[in-house]
Amino acid sequence: MNVSETIVRCLEAEEVEYIFGVPGEENIDLLDALYDSDIEFIVTRHETSAAFMAGIYGRLTGKPGVCLATLGPGATNLLTGVANSNMDLNPIVAITGQAGLNRQHKISHQYYDLIKIYEPVTKWNAQIKTPDIVPEVIRKAFQVASSEKPGATHFDLPEDIASAEYKAEPLTVRMPNLSGASEETIQEAAELIQSSENPLIIAGNGITRGKASDVLRAFIEHTSIPVVHTFMGKGALPWTHDLSLLTAGLGSQDYITCGLNASDLIITIGFDMAEYSPKDWNPEGDKPILHIDTTNPETDAYYPVKTSVIGDVGQNLSKIKQAVPQLERDVTWAKEVRDNAMNELKDYEQDSGFPVKPQRIISDLREALNDDDIVISDVGAHKMWMARLFHTAEPNTCLISNGLASMGVAVPGAISAKMVQPEQNVVAVCGDGAFLMTGAELETAVRLNLPIVVLLWRDDGYGLIEWHQMKKFNRASYIEFGNPNYVDLAKSYGFEAFEIQKTEELLPTLKQAISLNKPVLIDCPVDYRENMKLTEKLGEIICK
Repeated sequence: MNVSETIVRCLEAEEVEYIFGVPGEENIDLLDALYDSDIEFIVTRHETSAAFMAGIYGRLTGKPGVCLATLGPGATNLLTGVANSNMDLNPIVAITGQAGLNRQHKISHQYYDLIKIYEPVTKWNAQIKTPDIVPEVIRKAFQVASSEKPGATHFDLPEDIASAEYKAEPLTVRMPNLSGASEETIQEAAELIQSSENPLIIAGNGITRGKASDVLRAFIEHTSIPVVHTFMGKGALPWTHDLSLLTAGLGSQDYITCGLNASDLIITIGFDMAEYSPKDWNPEGDKPILHIDTTNPETDAYYPVKTSVIGDVGQNLSKIKQAVPQLERDVTWAKEVRDNAMNELKDYEQDSGFPVKPQRIISDLREALNDDDIVISDVGAHKMWMARLFHTAEPNTCLISNGLASMGVAVPGAISAKMVQPEQNVVAVCGDGAFLMTGAELETAVRLNLPIVVLLWRDDGYGLIEWHQMKKFNRASYIEFGNPNYVDLAKSYGFEAFEIQKTEELLPTLKQAISLNKPVLIDCPVDYRENMKLTEKLGEIICK
C-alpha cells in the first residue's frame, strides 16, 4: 500500500461520498487509488466549480465537502471556491497535488508554496512531507473544517510522497460537541430580554448549522419577539409567521430600518458578521447586543455586546426560554414592517411589463416551487432581489453566498444540491454575468443526469455594478457585454432550453421545466430599471 491508498482509506473512514475536481499530472496516484474506492470522483470543468460544489455539499449536509486540484494553476483556480466556503462557513476539505519535495527548494515548473497561498483563506492547512503523518493530517483536516465555526481546510500532497510505500490505519473519527453556557450567563440573557421594551432578533446562518430552527420557533412563541433574517439565515422562521420580518441586508435603508431604529435590544442568534455589517444596522453603535452563538463575537465598534451566550445555539436558546416568563408585547410596528415588505411582492404578481420585472420573476418562481425545494442564487443584482423577496418556509431552501459572495456559484452549487437532495426540485438563479463564469458545468449536469433548472436573468451587463454606479454618480460605465444565444448554447450541452418572450410565459415555463425532470435552462430578460426605482422608494421611508 502507498500513501495515496492510505489517504483514500482515511477519507473512507470520514464517510466521504464524493470528491469534486479536475485531474492533473501531480494527483494521478491519488486518482488511481480512488478508482477502487466507493468514493465517487466527480469530474468538473473548472477547479473553482469543484470547490463551489464541495461547499454547497458541506452547507447542506454539515459534513465537509471535498475537492481536488493539481498544483500551480489548478490550485490557484481552486482557491476562490475554497475562500468562498471559508467565509460562508461551509465545511470543506481541499486537496492539492504538489511538486515533489526534491524540487521545492528552487524555481520549478508550476511550483508555488501552496501552504502560504492558502493560509489566509483556510482555518488550517498543511503539507504531507512524510508518509507517517497521513492519518493525523486527514483527521485534523476534517475535524477543524467541521468544528464551529466551520470553514475550509487544505492539505497538499507532493507527488513523490503520494507514491511512497506506506500503510496505516485511519484515526478514530470523533465529532466535536458543543456545551451549553453557564446558568449565570443564561440568567443575564433572560434579564436583558425581560427588561427590554422593543427587542428584535437577527437570525443568522448559525441557526441552520445548529439545527435550532424548531427551538427558535418555540422561543418566538414564548417571547413575542419579531425576527429579521440575514441573507444566509433565511428560513429560520417561516415567512408566513406573523413575527417574521423577512430578510434584511441590503446595506442601505429598508423597511426593517424602522424596526431596528425603534429597538432597545438586538438579539443576534447564529449571526455571522461577514454577511451583514453591524455598521449598516447599528450606525450609531448605540443598540445593545445580546450575542447568542457558538463563538465569541468579532470586536466591532458597531456591535456593543452586553452579554455573550456561547455554546450550542439550540441548547442555550432553550435554556433562555425557560428562564424568561411568557411575555406579551405590543408588536404592531412589526405588522407594518411586514405588510410593507409583503406588499412589495404582491403589487407585481400580475405585472405584465416586458422585459420581466424582478418582482414578477420572483413571484412566479415562488409559485412554481414547493416549500422544501431548493433555490441557489448567484451573485449580482438578482441576489439582492432574491434575498429580499423570495420568501422561505424552511432553512437551506434559498442558498445565498454572502460572505465572500463569489460570482459563478449557482450552477455548480445546484449540481451539488441535487446530488444531496435528489427528491427536491433545484433551481439555479443566475445573472448572465455570473453564468458564463461557470456555465461549462452544464455539461457536468448532463453527464451526471441531474435534472436541475437554470433560471437566467439576462440584462446584457453587470447589473449590480450599474446599480451602485447610478446611485453614486448617476451614470454607468464599463458594465455592458455581449451574450451568446443561450437557448442554442444550452441545447449544445444537452439541456432543454426556453426563451421567455412575454411575461405571461414565465410561470407556465417554470412549471414545465420542473415537470420535465431533465436539465433545463430558461433565458428570461429582466428589467433592471426597477433597481433605481427601489432605491428611490426606500429612500422615501420615514420612520415614525
